Amino acid sequence: MSKDTVAGGYGSRLRPFSTTTAWVNRFKGRYHNMPSVQMAYVAATLARHGHEVVFTPDDLVDGDVAIVLSSLVDYRHETEWGDAMRARGVRVGFVGLAASKLPQLFADHADFILDGEPEDAVGRLAQGERLSGICRSEPIMDLDSLPFPRWDLITKWRPRGLRLVARPPGGGFPLLASRGCPEFCTYCPHRILADYRERSIPNVVDEIEQMCQWERRPYIIFRDPTFSETRERIVQFCDELRARNLKIHFECETRLDRLDVDLLRMMHGAGLRAFGFGVEAVSPQILKKVGRRPIPPDHQRQIIDYCRELGVMTAAFFVLGFPSDDWSSIAATIDFATDLSPTFAQFKILTPFPATPLWKQMEPLVFEKDWEKFDGFTPTFNHPNLSSKELMFLLGAAYTHFYIRPTYLANILKLHNRHVRDWVARLDRRVMGRIHQRETKRMRTVTC
Repeated sequence: MSKDTVAGGYGSRLRPFSTTTAWVNRFKGRYHNMPSVQMAYVAATLARHGHEVVFTPDDLVDGDVAIVLSSLVDYRHETEWGDAMRARGVRVGFVGLAASKLPQLFADHADFILDGEPEDAVGRLAQGERLSGICRSEPIMDLDSLPFPRWDLITKWRPRGLRLVARPPGGGFPLLASRGCPEFCTYCPHRILADYRERSIPNVVDEIEQMCQWERRPYIIFRDPTFSETRERIVQFCDELRARNLKIHFECETRLDRLDVDLLRMMHGAGLRAFGFGVEAVSPQILKKVGRRPIPPDHQRQIIDYCRELGVMTAAFFVLGFPSDDWSSIAATIDFATDLSPTFAQFKILTPFPATPLWKQMEPLVFEKDWEKFDGFTPTFNHPNLSSKELMFLLGAAYTHFYIRPTYLANILKLHNRHVRDWVARLDRRVMGRIHQRETKRMRTVTC
């Protein structure tokens, strides 16, 4: 389960439904458990005004006010914890996207709910205002005015253990160099809480310099949906790191059309070791219908191939089940994923999230009443062309086709010998043949 900045803050939860997804789930549990940057900002805002701040992941503690990070995928647990704290005489408030857009889930368990990014209202709370009911919290336009997240107040967390991939076990330090998203994809919740704003590069690097005082070569995970939105800004970022002689490793998320070979080389020199990007679907027509600007496949391949040369890990994100999807279009997307061959691939089922433009369009088709199942991996609406069983079958097939390939293991092990690759390619065909046989048998039961 991931909350905080995942799905804009609604969160995501993978419940394994196959051998492959069980493996993916174990891997994510080891490397994706990041601390909450939102709560670190809340802690910093309170501490700036002289308050004592205590963090607890789940235990009940004493205090005057408890602030809870909300989500869709875990809201029952969050509200139960809020009820227990209120029974101890503690006032409870909920923050985050879920509480902002679905306050009815939290209203009976809270003394106050913050609607919007939390720092404005938390600052008023810290100065003595008694918050009650639904309280509007206006976005901070000057992000440089915010205090740096207080990781020392939030947790004693540090990445520990053997590093098998770019990201260390436990994750890394999340960092927001901007907020909101400049794109207009109708299904994405990243842009529905506040408009897009950027921090200045000197301010971002000041925060990194502070991290470098805590830990030698910290691993930083930029949580901006489009980190390299402006090329000049990233060049300035790399130059500033070099000027201060700061040694870090970092990863980010971005669009592939916001990257080129020269920029990637510069980012790698500054510490880039991994990045994620959305492909979503291979069909330009399907993407345009949901407001996403397509990226030419040849450019995507060029960027991934160059990352492979640099040793930069890549994670591609795909969405199955757009309204105009069918069996053939999803099969084409799965084939494109294996052809593109990033280091990792994440496949999700389209989820119409509340308050997104897509929600307004698809609300009449939504059948799921349990908000915790809006997790990115569960069908929640009646698809025009595919049943829920078919969507789950295709989701499982996507993970199997991508990860259960000898070629995938060869790529991870960086086996580039021509004779070895030829042998692996032949083995690929045999493995895929057996997978297709099993899938054909399963399809008969799924489509009956």
